[in-house]
Amino acid sequence: MADDRLTSHTDLFDLKGKHALVTGGTGGIGLMIARGLLQAGARVVVSSRKPDACAEAQRLLSGFGDVHAIPADLSRHEECRRLADLVEADSGRLDVLVNNAGAMWREPLETFPDEAWDTVLDLNLKAPFRLVQALLPALRRAATADDPARIVNIGSIAAIHVAESPNYSYAGSKAALHQLTRVLARELGPQHITVNAVAPGPFPSRMMAATLEAVGDRIAAKAPLRRLGRDDDMAGIAVFLASRAGSYLTGTVIPVDGGIATTASGT
Repeated sequence: MADDRLTSHTDLFDLKGKHALVTGGTGGIGLMIARGLLQAGARVVVSSRKPDACAEAQRLLSGFGDVHAIPADLSRHEECRRLADLVEADSGRLDVLVNNAGAMWREPLETFPDEAWDTVLDLNLKAPFRLVQALLPALRRAATADDPARIVNIGSIAAIHVAESPNYSYAGSKAALHQLTRVLARELGPQHITVNAVAPGPFPSRMMAATLEAVGDRIAAKAPLRRLGRDDDMAGIAVFLASRAGSYLTGTVIPVDGGIATTASGT
């Protein structure tokens, strides 16, 4: 039977009138996502710990749409609350929450410190949970059965396969974030809020800079698609998940990695 509500191709990916928050949105993957949401028509708030990074990101992104940057140290509970309050005061609702802010710590097993667990877990796992808690009223106000509010957690393929580098707390935190995504999806689905995770592979970013400089060519050669991630690859998946096109998807973890984690071996 034909569906008389069929949406045009353009409207499927249109985000005009939507309000989005992208944490860690001043560089790397967060900047790619923010740019994609802006180009699709959303009004976007980006956050980062450093005020100068926020100012520069706002300058860079302003050519793509309506963007505002708010400095916030999301490793601290009170800063998550402050950011949520500012976002909610600005628009009263939130259509899209992208939990992207993160930290990595590489150190050999014998010397891996407690600090490496506290620092990474606070930002990679606790902060997304705290922001969901704080922003739930704003997400509920934006949510409808036909057009749910969206939460997009940025995980990692390090939580799907075992990377070569000693990133114990990072891999553990991202695996926990993937499972938290599923738990929240089950709980928030009846409230018309979808929760999905993106698991990026190797993309150019400050976090990946040293790795890509050292072994980037080798990583690309072992990927089935024989290349690293590009800005449009990350922007595209974010727009899909935030738009009408992704409205019936929840509880998923989507690897965006050229096939590394799911098909390649020994990478």
